[in-house]
Amino acid sequence: MNANLPYIPERQQKKRNHGITMVMDKGLSLRQVEDYIQSAGSYVDYVKLGFGTALVTERLADKVRLYKEARIEPYFGGTLYEVYKIRDMFDDFRHFLSQYKVEMAEISDGSIHLSHEDKLKDINRLSQDFTVLSEVGSKRAEDVITPDQWVSMMRSELEAGSSKVIAEARESGTIGIYNKDGSAKTELIDDISHHVRMENIIWEAPQKNQQVWFIKHFGSNVNLGNIAFPEVIPLETLRTGLRGDTFFQFLPQEMKNH
Repeated sequence: MNANLPYIPERQQKKRNHGITMVMDKGLSLRQVEDYIQSAGSYVDYVKLGFGTALVTERLADKVRLYKEARIEPYFGGTLYEVYKIRDMFDDFRHFLSQYKVEMAEISDGSIHLSHEDKLKDINRLSQDFTVLSEVGSKRAEDVITPDQWVSMMRSELEAGSSKVIAEARESGTIGIYNKDGSAKTELIDDISHHVRMENIIWEAPQKNQQVWFIKHFGSNVNLGNIAFPEVIPLETLRTGLRGDTFFQFLPQEMKNH
């Protein structure tokens, strides 16, 4: 903050355990990474190099180094794990992470059909050497997951060794914890939040209206993911009541009556 004002929600400094912002990198150049770090790096905790982009990104080691020097934890999208998994190359996946000195790994089953027992086994194996994020929810709209199943999978994956679980929404924000129009599945989200500790969940929220909903519902320090880099500063203003959508959210009642 460039000034001290009352009634601004307190934000933890990095490394944060809650109030995390996870950003999507879908192919930024090194120059763009440097620029974004300069303008918004202090507000970014994790950067996901989306889907399988790590395999086709030039100067990948340099990009990873830039993020880590800025105290931003880079990791490869869960789809990359699935690319290796379906080819029965799990050990090669581990080697790829180590080769590029990436200390965080995402495991998902959004594209492939994977037994949950097998997923838990891989979470446990990977957690011995890496910080694991596991994604819950399918990228296929036809797959129906009940609230009880969401809760059960999240809890068992945390027990297996995941540091945090990610609630699937895709980069479009129209699946998983959201309806087709991007609105939140409120009953599902409330049910999850009553059974899983909030600091252990990263809610994918690529759309502004979704970010506003979560901040109003759970407060400024809710963990949010799949944020576009140009939206990091706007999101931080939402978190701190410096934007119209959450302007009155953190003010005392007497100010709200003005």
